Amino acid sequence: MADSVKPQANASSGRTLFPKGPAFTLENFSNRDFIVKDFIESLSDSVQPSNRRSQPANSPFDPKPFIRTFEQAQRRLTDLSGDLELRENELSAAVRKAEAQHASNTETLGEKLNSTINSFNKLDTSLKSSSKERWGGNAAVETGKRLEELDRQRRRALDAHFLIECWEEVSNRGELTLLENLRRSGTGEGKIRSAHIARQLLRISQRLDPNSWASTDGARYTNGVTNGNTNTRNRNTREIIEKFSETLEKDLLKSFDDFYRRQNFDGMKDCALVLQDFNGGASVMAAFVNQHQFFIERNQLVTEEVGGDQETWMRLSDPDAELPGIEPGLQSLIDEVKVVVQEESSIIKRAFPFYEQVLGKFIQRVFQQSIQQRLEMVLEKANSESSLAFLRSLQAARSYINALVDDLKAHGLTEHPEIISSQTSLILDQQLEELFVPYFGGSYIDKEKRNLEELYKSLMFKFELFHSRRRKAPTTYLASLRNQGRELLASAREAADAYVKSLDLEKMSSTQKRMLLSVAGLKDADKAQEEIELTEEDGRLSIPFAKRMLKWLAEGVGRGLELNGGSETPKDVAALLDMLLENMGANYVEFALDAASDQAAAAEAAKKEPDLSYLAHLRTATSITHLMITCINTVLIPLAASSITIRREMEKNTNLALNRVEDTINVIEQRTVDAVLNWITKLLAKQERNDFRPRDDDLDSSLMQLQTPTCDSIYRFLTTFHTLASQALDGINLTILLTEVAIGFRSQLLDHFKKWQVNATGALMVTKDITKYLDLLRSWPLDASFISTLEILAEIGNLFVIGPEALRERLRAGAGGGALAGVGKENLRPYVLKREDAGSVGIQSVLNSL
Repeated sequence: MADSVKPQANASSGRTLFPKGPAFTLENFSNRDFIVKDFIESLSDSVQPSNRRSQPANSPFDPKPFIRTFEQAQRRLTDLSGDLELRENELSAAVRKAEAQHASNTETLGEKLNSTINSFNKLDTSLKSSSKERWGGNAAVETGKRLEELDRQRRRALDAHFLIECWEEVSNRGELTLLENLRRSGTGEGKIRSAHIARQLLRISQRLDPNSWASTDGARYTNGVTNGNTNTRNRNTREIIEKFSETLEKDLLKSFDDFYRRQNFDGMKDCALVLQDFNGGASVMAAFVNQHQFFIERNQLVTEEVGGDQETWMRLSDPDAELPGIEPGLQSLIDEVKVVVQEESSIIKRAFPFYEQVLGKFIQRVFQQSIQQRLEMVLEKANSESSLAFLRSLQAARSYINALVDDLKAHGLTEHPEIISSQTSLILDQQLEELFVPYFGGSYIDKEKRNLEELYKSLMFKFELFHSRRRKAPTTYLASLRNQGRELLASAREAADAYVKSLDLEKMSSTQKRMLLSVAGLKDADKAQEEIELTEEDGRLSIPFAKRMLKWLAEGVGRGLELNGGSETPKDVAALLDMLLENMGANYVEFALDAASDQAAAAEAAKKEPDLSYLAHLRTATSITHLMITCINTVLIPLAASSITIRREMEKNTNLALNRVEDTINVIEQRTVDAVLNWITKLLAKQERNDFRPRDDDLDSSLMQLQTPTCDSIYRFLTTFHTLASQALDGINLTILLTEVAIGFRSQLLDHFKKWQVNATGALMVTKDITKYLDLLRSWPLDASFISTLEILAEIGNLFVIGPEALRERLRAGAGGGALAGVGKENLRPYVLKREDAGSVGIQSVLNSL
């Protein structure tokens, strides 16, 4: 737009003396992007360049070019305003003319509409009933109804006349020529009418010729008396009519089959409609379903041997392997069923007036014959491989067939693309449930339990064997020599034999046998009965083992919910809980804790330094118990929420198992405390008399010692105990255990220093030992209320070192509330008496004050 309003320069030179004004038209102002400000700036820009080139930089502003440019633009705008006014006047005249024409047309159409309404009112008035009722019936409609009624009466009369003729013909001449001619007429209406009349003739025969219905040998009747040798006027009407009906039915079925092969759906529908009116459509449905190409082609394919290599079945039987999926043959069948049912549903809807019944029969035949046969073969094969393969195959098949049902519902079938009908949806659900009814019920959870028990028993085989050997291990040196070799080997073989017999490996398939032996860490059943090398790891609890157990359980629970969920779920999860508490709780965790308790009892009575390595079982047992309880509270117990009684029983059993574990751990901790204190007592008893009363010739060596040998041995033992305890326990449990040991150790030390004579040099050794003990105990996470009582040991050490006056002040300060407050002066006398200078005047003065 800016370019269109710039002055036009001469082509031969850059500028002229009389430049033309800006050129623009009405189109420049009718543009939607027109802006007044830009228009003014474009007029100014066309003048400025020439001024800047011709005038010096500091010359004054010259408004003349701008005035000339804007005057020319104003003149051009005035001309355009005149042109615009002329165009506006022309358009206004045209609008007035069009409005006048529109008003004329509207008036004309209104007159025509009024005329039409008047004509309609006249016609409506002429058609009203003679009673002149305002809302009376229309005479033409009433007449039509009467004519229709007369036509129906006429047809009934003709049908009745034709029926009488047919009955007269069949009863007198034993023929049905009229019906035969009607049947052979070739029209669908004629066949429908012949079938309808044949049914009526049967009812007439039942009433008017009861003898033919009472006979079973086809004899003729005369006045109700059987006469098989004479030709009589009466005929066996029932036999004649039924033969005609059979012929008619066969003819219709043949026609239906011919139409089906030619994809003539209208002809199929006519035949189906006749047969529905004839016998309810049962024969045509059976003919359509039984002769369907899908069943003919799949009849032999369904019975093919179940495929899959042995490696696939091994993965299916391996509890730690990923699921390989549904069996290929069954998968192929289900995929084909999906396509066939969707395609045939559209054909069924076009070929049958009662298409939902036909589709229901077709679906029943597909599920009950094709899918069920293949499913039984797959599950039978899986069951012959292993119990886990059976359960996983059952789950995969149920999931895949359930997806088939969902896809068919989503498709809509005969209602496609609309929502599937409720009747067809109900049939699909019913067929799905009936497929798996034989595999569910009370026996299903027993299979899950048996599978888990086999897996758990295999996983814990070496664990149980290790502890069975430990229990039979000799406790004395001579007994160990006597029982080495044959007896240990015999016990190992007995345990292996018991494991093999408990699993009943002889009756298992090779796949399941290999899988269970692999879980047990064995190569084959023959070597399972030989000597098995065991390590300490085999006898320890294993968190990875516990996680595997819980993973297997979770898989079984999920499978049970998917396959057998419902009212039986609380009972099923309760059974699984009992199995878990027995195998993982009692036979694994509690078994290991009982072994640790036995080791703690042996350590308590040990004559050498006790082996506290059994403490390592505590943390693992605690972690496994926590995992088990978490799984129970998160997975199993919530599933029993629908049954309050079962839920409470499950919670009770869980709490009992947890209490047993806690009680056993408490027993182990108490025995550990006793074992530690007992050994400390034995170490303190090894304290030498000269440790705190060295001779003069031993002064240099005594002063060079940091602690006495007894203190060093106790320090090393307690450091080892603290390390093991820290690895086994944490939090408040560790604090309680260490505090119990510290309390007993402090009491032992208080009694220990009452027994030894202490000289001046020995007093230094006492303080060094006590300092070492205190440094050790202060490094432990003890109870805060007990830590302050440790200062008594330091003060007891000072009683052997300080002089009489300082001793007197120390005792006086203790009585006033120091570290010795509450000890009692009479309890301090034994320590003072053990000082070598106890007979001196100063010490005697102190003793007298006590």
